[in-house]
Amino acid sequence: MNTIIQFILKSRLQKCFYKLNNILCEKNSLLPKKISTSCVFRHGEYEWQDPKSEDEVVNVIYVDKDGNKTNIKGKVGDNLLYLAHRYGVNMEGACEASLACTTCHVYVCSKHLDILPEATEKEDDLLDMAPFLKENSRLGCQVSLTKELEGLEVQLPPVTRNFYVDGHKPTPH
Repeated sequence: MNTIIQFILKSRLQKCFYKLNNILCEKNSLLPKKISTSCVFRHGEYEWQDPKSEDEVVNVIYVDKDGNKTNIKGKVGDNLLYLAHRYGVNMEGACEASLACTTCHVYVCSKHLDILPEATEKEDDLLDMAPFLKENSRLGCQVSLTKELEGLEVQLPPVTRNFYVDGHKPTPH
């Protein structure tokens, strides 16, 4: 069964369970407090799946700080941070796409910059704190692939700023 459909079905089932639990708790004071549930999918699971067809494929080029290029076949809906993690591109993403850091900072090539939706106010505020900020700076966690972004090229900045000072890089999970 399609993963998205599974996700929708599990979400609906959890909502029904939550509503039923609330009703039972209101009707019967002997039941313990309300139960919270969360979805069983791991964080970023969609990005770890291969494209289902060529219609979903979006080719992306990552250029590291040394100028080495990595060509990756992403898919519609992937974000640049998780796609980089999947294929071993050296993009940190310390906050794991929670929009709380700038370690997934990238420079978007000018030909695709106008196609991207404008950065949100929160993204702009964070980018103001990124070292080596440029006009074409974006946070990789906020860039979701569409077919219009075919051939997207992003350059990683020379450095990023993180809380760690000893060179430690958290591994994606």
